Amino acid sequence: MPRDKTINHAKIMAAAREEFLEMGFEKASMRKIGERCGMTAAGIYRHCRDKSDLFDQLVKPAVEDLERYSRAHIARYDELLKKKRKMVWMDSHIDIMRELVYPNMDDYYLLIVKSQGTRYETFLHDITEQIQDEMLQYMKRLRETDEKIPEIAPREMHLLVTAYITALFEPVIHRYSYDEAISALKTLENYFLPGWKKLFGR
Repeated sequence: MPRDKTINHAKIMAAAREEFLEMGFEKASMRKIGERCGMTAAGIYRHCRDKSDLFDQLVKPAVEDLERYSRAHIARYDELLKKKRKMVWMDSHIDIMRELVYPNMDDYYLLIVKSQGTRYETFLHDITEQIQDEMLQYMKRLRETDEKIPEIAPREMHLLVTAYITALFEPVIHRYSYDEAISALKTLENYFLPGWKKLFGR
């Protein structure tokens, strides 16, 4: 890729980020993005198919990073199960917030708050459903070797996971500073994890 195209792409992405953060996807304008980076709309379309594609280019790395972290933690729990050792599943989500989400607050703010009108507009709901299913499967596997692990109705698990994941992402939605988010995370950890541990017979 020619150097000038690389530079222009970086300018477009920076301008698009500013526009989407300020206006949200639906109200964002390709013309305004062009004005922000000193390019015509035609010039911008050399770097993306349309506004949706431009938004996707911005948030896709954050989505992929979250998926990669989640897969790594799931693999970690699978290994613990093989060794017949238990750990509370929700520990991993505390780690993910501390290590990935809060240090990249704007990326996840775009993804969760400014994505109305894109395929990501239900992102928080979707990952809540995914975690709920993973939790139920994990508990089912634990019960094979530990009869103390209770059975929980899917609708009840949905209530618990929704409350927990919503709370973890509130600092993103309300744009806490990193220090404020980390402080809140300690409070959430102290509040929620004892309940999860009790649920898992610990």
